[in-house]
Amino acid sequence: MGLEEEIEEIEQEIRETPYNKSTEAHIGRLKAKLAEKKEKLERQQSSSGGGPGYAVEKHGDATVALVGFPSVGKSTLLNALTNADSETGSYEFTTLDVNPGMLQYRGANIQMLDVPGLIEGAASGRGDGQEVLSVVRTADLVVFVLSAFEIQQYDRLSEELYKNGIRLDEEPPRVTVRKKAKDGISINASVDLDLDERTISDILREHGYTNADVTIGEQVDLDRLIDGIRDNRVYLPSLVTVNKVDLIEPSYAETVNEELRERDIDPDDAVFISAEKEKGLDALRERLWSELGLIRIYMDKPGRGVDYEEPLILFEGATVEDACEKLGGEFENRFRFARVSGPSAKHDEQQVGLDHELADEDVLRILTTN
Repeated sequence: MGLEEEIEEIEQEIRETPYNKSTEAHIGRLKAKLAEKKEKLERQQSSSGGGPGYAVEKHGDATVALVGFPSVGKSTLLNALTNADSETGSYEFTTLDVNPGMLQYRGANIQMLDVPGLIEGAASGRGDGQEVLSVVRTADLVVFVLSAFEIQQYDRLSEELYKNGIRLDEEPPRVTVRKKAKDGISINASVDLDLDERTISDILREHGYTNADVTIGEQVDLDRLIDGIRDNRVYLPSLVTVNKVDLIEPSYAETVNEELRERDIDPDDAVFISAEKEKGLDALRERLWSELGLIRIYMDKPGRGVDYEEPLILFEGATVEDACEKLGGEFENRFRFARVSGPSAKHDEQQVGLDHELADEDVLRILTTN
């Protein structure tokens, strides 16, 4: 029996086993075993190669992956946002390779990746699914591109991403595991856990831990516990866009909204667009900026003044040290102190160190040693 068949067999047993207190430990062991098998399959597929890959070098200040089924309009959207030359068509599988484009917005260069149509079973190795998913894992933001007539495709897309260890709009579990030489498994939780210690210990053993100190800082279910144990999960923000709204009747709009609500997506949080007619793209650009959490830092350059035309682009929460690292060279190696004016400063030209947190539209001057 191959790995794919083993994975399918475990998934079927999980589906067919009723979840209750008496089966909790058993299901936990199955899910832990499933995670191990999937990672092994991924390693095998990565090492065997086979066919063209989709490795894309990251450029710009941030990277966005456009995820959707074939022919929902991803290529058209990419072209509309970036003037890239991605082949478009009304039939499936038009995009055979990852097509990059660069969106320029508010001084930022945002790399947009039109990935090949994601198909069901991608996480299990169907088609070129693993290569597609590996590109998504490197992004800073996942954008679902859905047809207004097929909102249900969101279910299959999100499931494939989840199966591949991509966690959307979640914080990493507050779970740490430290191996030790002896004394078995010790569990220290700061909350009253619903999972019992036997189940937690069984899951850890399935992952190869026989002696370990486990710290759990939140209420976790089986899946969150396994996510906390494994180190191959990726946590990304996401945004839902609904395309082809120019083709729907006004009376159908509420049907679309209801289908979104059924999937816990607030219609007010989705962006409704027509890539073909270039409608709703200004709102989409604004949401991409906010969801990525980008900030503009205007550099005060000695002898040249403040550069408001080409800001340094960083992520929210960035510090002066992050600015130095992105600038590189003398700023990183010969830093003395910095002066900041703007939203993050207590007063104009406040003298700060590397740990000062910057804010959007700060003016920053970095002084270096001779």
